[in-house]
Amino acid sequence: MKKDKIDYTLYLCTDRGLMSTDTLEEAVEQAVRGGCTVVQLREKDCTSLEFYETAKRIKEITDKYQVPLIINDRVDIALAVDADGVHVGQDDLPAGEVRRILGPDKIVGVSAGCVEEAVRASADGADYLGVGAMYATSTKEDADVTSREELLKIRESVDLPIVVIGGINQQTYQNFKGIGIDGLAVVSAVIAAKDIEAAARELSEGFRS
Repeated sequence: MKKDKIDYTLYLCTDRGLMSTDTLEEAVEQAVRGGCTVVQLREKDCTSLEFYETAKRIKEITDKYQVPLIINDRVDIALAVDADGVHVGQDDLPAGEVRRILGPDKIVGVSAGCVEEAVRASADGADYLGVGAMYATSTKEDADVTSREELLKIRESVDLPIVVIGGINQQTYQNFKGIGIDGLAVVSAVIAAKDIEAAARELSEGFRS
């Protein structure tokens, strides 16, 4: 999958603690069918073996729908399953090191909450930015909130695709239309929905319209 062809419109971050389905595989497949264009597998509370085995199963689904699979933080897992890329935060392995390990063809995403972090990520070889948290969110209680003003400054400072994250849902996503943002990163708004596919479709079609 060519990096410059990635559609970031609706970027799903998994959270098995919030999902409304019995299995993560069901949740991801329903989300992708509804319009999620990127899947980030985030597993905080499992062994490396469990993460690896889960990643293999999720990759079968993302490959089936030709949607890129990004692994949160774990470069080793991404390499082991030949995922499309890795996403790192400010406290994870530096983006420049991730790029060096993964090589030029994989996707490297970086979380950024301010212009300085965004500019550094771009210089380090990031392919896209996850900017936020835009609102306080229960999925990451220690996250600092990024103001709309700072988001617009980040947009002016880098040429990379930007997805906004943190409290993005059916009530807030319209605040990010028409300001040069490439996509919405969602967790509970999709994966915790009673009808995951319908929730994903509403956000995807709403943001594109």
